[in-house]
Amino acid sequence: MLKCTACGREYSLRKPYQRCECGEPLELELFKSVPGIGRRVWERFSGFFPFELKPELSLGEGDTPLIKAKKLSKELGVKLYLKNETTNPTWSFKDRGTYLGIHRALQLGFKKIGTVSTGNMAASVAAYGARAELETYILVSSTIAKEKLKALAPYGARVIKVHGDYGELYYKSLEIGQRKDIYFINSDDPFRIEGYKSISFEIIEEITPDYVVVPTSSGGLFRGIVKGFLELKESGLIEKLPRFVTVQAEGCSPICKAFNNGKEKIERFENPHTIAHAIENPYPPSGNVVLRRLRELDGLCVAVRDEEILNAQKELGREGLFVQPASATGISAIRKLREKGIIEENSRIVSILTGAGLKTLSHVEAPKAKECDLASFDDCFR
Repeated sequence: MLKCTACGREYSLRKPYQRCECGEPLELELFKSVPGIGRRVWERFSGFFPFELKPELSLGEGDTPLIKAKKLSKELGVKLYLKNETTNPTWSFKDRGTYLGIHRALQLGFKKIGTVSTGNMAASVAAYGARAELETYILVSSTIAKEKLKALAPYGARVIKVHGDYGELYYKSLEIGQRKDIYFINSDDPFRIEGYKSISFEIIEEITPDYVVVPTSSGGLFRGIVKGFLELKESGLIEKLPRFVTVQAEGCSPICKAFNNGKEKIERFENPHTIAHAIENPYPPSGNVVLRRLRELDGLCVAVRDEEILNAQKELGREGLFVQPASATGISAIRKLREKGIIEENSRIVSILTGAGLKTLSHVEAPKAKECDLASFDDCFR
């Protein structure tokens, strides 16, 4: 059964419902189970997913590394762990949700799928659509960068540039999907949320965190991680929840603005502008759900400046990890919360690294290279 995250209205699983008539997203009810034995997270936690998952639809998503950040842990006075989602097949966390979303589309008998995205989710849906031999539509903003378009080329998806309000495109896609029989696996589809909660299961297999820090755009990833931990607690596998931290860029922070101003609902963020394009959503479709979860669970919302984001990206580079700017926002937020004394010393923190830096090279400057010839090769090492 699907249930509205706001009014509680219930919807049948037999039809492709994604949002409630009240306008808010739907979600599956909490699962209770116990982990088993298996090589993949989908096998070990099979009882927590809504249907049997087919290995032939997988590209090897999930089971990503949880890495101790040695330098940053020492500098910040905490035990910082980095959940490295850049090792997924298309280099971002989106693959987990797409894997579940593909199952849902096939379960309902769809032959065509799609998504609205200008980055990580576009590549993910294109790749998994090709894997499942489904006709795939990728709707992108007319201002999409060429490097992001090129990343879609190998998969053979139909890419459509749309002029107009990108925030409105999400809702328009659901309408066109109903008319054209296309299942749009958008940012906060209920089954995409089910895929994201697998991150929580993997974290808890290794450590019990005090804080989990999540870069947030549409709100789907945050919802999935929270749902995963809630299910673990309901199943008696953990005693208490970590404190959840939503992170946004100051240049586009509708959720943090509403949260910090005590508002019950988000408002459209006017004139968004940030280097962290992956979380640059001026009107996130799950924004109100995230607001409610933060208040219910004593969460935090932190907005960080572009300069802080780029510095954090370099700091992660010194840990050996090259991530996109959006992924680095978590480190900036942790630094702020430590400076304010909100995060305690020696706290166990997990920061989610959402996507790889190779996807956003336009702002990266090439290093200065020293030149030499073979005749004076030794001189280059002085």
